[in-house]
Order: sequence, then C-alpha cells, then structure tokens
Amino acid sequence: MPVENAIELEIIGLTANHSQSGSFTLVLGEVEGNRRLPIIIGMFEAQAIAIELEKIVPNRPMTHDLFKSFATNFNFTLDHILISDMREGVFYAKIMCQGPFKKVEIDARPSDAIAIAVRFEVPVYCSPAVMSEASMEDTDFRESSSSAAEQAQPRQGSSTEGKKSEGSLKNFSLDKLNQMLDKAIKNEDYEKAARLRDEINRRN
Repeated sequence: MPVENAIELEIIGLTANHSQSGSFTLVLGEVEGNRRLPIIIGMFEAQAIAIELEKIVPNRPMTHDLFKSFATNFNFTLDHILISDMREGVFYAKIMCQGPFKKVEIDARPSDAIAIAVRFEVPVYCSPAVMSEASMEDTDFRESSSSAAEQAQPRQGSSTEGKKSEGSLKNFSLDKLNQMLDKAIKNEDYEKAARLRDEINRRN
C-alpha cells in the first residue's frame, strides 16, 4: 500500500523543454484533483515513456523492457510507484515490488520509475509533502505551458523533410505519415515516432 494519504497521479502530457536542451517536461496530474506536477526528465526516459504510451514496439528491447522481462521471469511483480521526496529541486521515487517471499522497495529516479510503471500498468502515487511543495494548479500550469510553447523552437532535422515534419505534420498526407512512422521506428527515433503516431491517431 502507498504511504498514508498518498495522491494517485496520471500522465497528462510529455513535451520538449525549451529551457533545457535535450530535456522534456513530464506532466502528472491528480486523478481526483486539479493540481499538476511537472518533472523535468531526460530524452532517453522521455522516449521510453512515450513509446509505451503510444504502443510503439521497438526493434530491440529497451532498458525498461529488460527490467520487466527480468522481473517477470523471476516472479517479481510491481505494486505501485511512489514519488516519495523532493530535496533541493530533485525528485526521488520508490518502486514497490512484491517477490515470492517478501516485499522490496527500490530507489529510483521518477523518470525511470514511471517508464517501468507504464509497462507494468501499475498506479503512480506522490506523497502529500511533495505535491504541496512542487505542484501547480491546473489553470496556472496551462498558462505557463502556453507561454513555454510559444517560445519553444522546433529541433532541426538532417533533411528538408525532417525540418518540415518538425514544423507541421499537418502538411503531410496520411500515407506519408505512416511511411515516416515506419522509418522513425526502424531508426529507433521514438520521440519522432510518438509525434507521428499522435498525428495519425488524430486523423483516424
């Protein structure tokens, strides 16, 4: 069971962070509430979360997929994830595991813990103290996100098509988007694959 009065969270969004190159903002929201908890994470962890949320199957298993396979084969299951603490702006998390004979708490970065949680389909909780210190009200968060989006610059691709796709995927046909998605998966560019899948889903 999570800590007393722990708050259950769900993934609201995952966007590029304009203020820190190569980083992303993972937005978690209260399941029963209006507060949002933004956490800055790295590109690899963002990709790991995005491809699982978008149900994109990589050509080779990623680190978090390997963790799941390892745990499953040794009869360990996950109960939940807990974002347990925040010190000097750094978030801390615990992976709550259940083995054949005992329960185990594993320290982890929230980004890794959540990438694993989405694979095991287990809930994510946050301690009340962390939510009180680091969360934002939904209205405040939407305003800050809108401001950040206006300032964000698209990442430059290696080709004209890549630059155009970063600027506006709406300019491509559905057939072209599917071709680009296949290519992105083959190249293991899961960040781009997630955006393409999102655009394709909006049209279907």
